[in-house]
Amino acid sequence: MPGIVDIQRLGATADRARVLCILVHGRNQSPEAMEAAVLRHLTTPDVAFALPRAGDKCWYHALAITPLTAETRAELGASLADLAALVQALRAEAPGVPLVLAGFSQGACLSLEYAFTGVDLPDAMVALTGCRVGVVGDDRPARLPHGLPVYLTAGREDPWIPLPAFAEVALELGLGGAALRMDVFPNRPHEVSAPEIAMLDGILADLAAGHPPSFGGTR
Repeated sequence: MPGIVDIQRLGATADRARVLCILVHGRNQSPEAMEAAVLRHLTTPDVAFALPRAGDKCWYHALAITPLTAETRAELGASLADLAALVQALRAEAPGVPLVLAGFSQGACLSLEYAFTGVDLPDAMVALTGCRVGVVGDDRPARLPHGLPVYLTAGREDPWIPLPAFAEVALELGLGGAALRMDVFPNRPHEVSAPEIAMLDGILADLAAGHPPSFGGTR
C-alpha cells in the first residue's frame, strides 16, 4: 500500500539545522537513489534532510496523467496524509527553521498535490519533472496560497511527464499566485540534471541565509 514506510534522515540534526528539506523519490525509486543522484552534489551546509520511502515503491499506482479513480484518490490521500505528518514532525523538531519540499517525477507530482491542499505549506517547493495528478476536469484541491516560491521543471521529451501536463500545472501555479520559475530541458533523460541540482542548492542556501529564494541559477 502506498504511503511512507520509513524515513531516511541525513545531514544536520534538527537542533543544528538552518534549513530543513524533504526530498521525495519517484516511482520505483528510493531514498538511496535520491541521495546518490541529488544529495551528494549539494553544497549548502547545515541542512537536515528527510527522505521518505514509499510502500510498493510508489506513492500511488496509477500514472499521473490518467483520470482520477476512487482507488487513486485513496492511495494519493494516504501518501499526502503521511507527507503532512512528516512536515508537521519536522517543524515541531525545529521550530522557525525554513522547510523546502522537493520531489522528483512521481515525488514531484505528490509534492505539487500537497501544495495545492494549502495545508501546513513549506517555505519553498521544488518540483523536478512534475505535474498534477489526474486530468483537467477532475475534482482536485486548488488552495495554493499566494506567493509560494516554486521551482518547476520538465524534460521536453520526458516519457513520464508530457509537456502539456507540465504546462497545465505551470498555468495553475501562475494563476494561483506562486512565485514561479520554470525550466524545460531539451534532450534531457528522465533524471535530475546538474542545473536542477544547482537551483535546489541555491534555494537551500538562500533560505539558510534568512531570505527568500532568488532563483538565481542558470541553465
